[in-house]
Amino acid sequence: MQNILAFDAGGTSTRAVILDRLGSCLGYGRGGSGNPVSSGFAVALASLRGALEGAAAQLGAASGGYSSAVIAMAGSSVHTSADLLSGELAALGLRGSLVIEADLLATFFSGTFHDQGYALVAGTGAVGARIKDGRLDAVADGMGWLLGDAGSGFWIGHHVVRAVTAAVDGRGPRTLLTAALMDALGIDPGLATIIQGRPAAAQQMVDALYDLRPVELARFAPLAFEAAQNKSAPDPVAREILEGAARALSATLGAVIDPSTRGPVVFGGSILSRDSPLASSVERSLPGPALEGAGVIRVADGVVGAAVLALRHAGVTVDAAVYSRIGNTLAALRGP
Repeated sequence: MQNILAFDAGGTSTRAVILDRLGSCLGYGRGGSGNPVSSGFAVALASLRGALEGAAAQLGAASGGYSSAVIAMAGSSVHTSADLLSGELAALGLRGSLVIEADLLATFFSGTFHDQGYALVAGTGAVGARIKDGRLDAVADGMGWLLGDAGSGFWIGHHVVRAVTAAVDGRGPRTLLTAALMDALGIDPGLATIIQGRPAAAQQMVDALYDLRPVELARFAPLAFEAAQNKSAPDPVAREILEGAARALSATLGAVIDPSTRGPVVFGGSILSRDSPLASSVERSLPGPALEGAGVIRVADGVVGAAVLALRHAGVTVDAAVYSRIGNTLAALRGP
């Protein structure tokens, strides 16, 4: 019997799983960015190929081809035509259909096999969803760095650099974030030179930040967590930024909550998967009816959910036993 393919194709990395129809994961591999919108088709195809080749090598036997495949992709990538990717996978053994699904669904099913509930993802971007009958029933935010992604890594990083630039020219309060950001950019804050009325260090910082793509500001989000949790003197500016992010994420999730839809709430993405006051604050903001008989589940990525989606599209009912088998066998392949 031919096996099934599942891909969790993210903006940073791609994960591939080969599994059978019983839910046993037989091979697991990783590749680079699998998002054709942000990285281009050539990079995405190479990442899918590399991840699948790694999974096939781990399987250590000829697969005889794959009967179907699902690729879980982020944001606007779900509008990518499967035809543009199926040819590459056909060359690697795909004999049947290819379906592209939203990473939101993969995140949700990485936390539960139930077919209704909620997902909130906050990594570089941020988006919330209500899931009903195993499909996306309502989505809020996920609009990208220019229009939304409130509370995301980008949003936090953007607020960090704005707070620092305000602090260095006296428009805002002093903050531990200034030294942290200067260090991250490799700038000496002690430069005494003045350039047209502005300290040279400040001008270097502005130039360095404008040399980045806007979405790259997400790399500075960890600075806010570090400053807010400083043991000797928690930074009030950083704490205010994170409190604002928590409020924004709570609003995003609140926009999709319907009292008639009860089920688990799955948190995903680097901002919410970490144990932090921000994640706890968002969790506390949830209305009781949404959590009745359920709870909040945090997941590290969407690879389990991609496997669930692949089985569902192959006509397999994913119950508690099958779901447990996916998680256990995948964990064994991934290792510690």
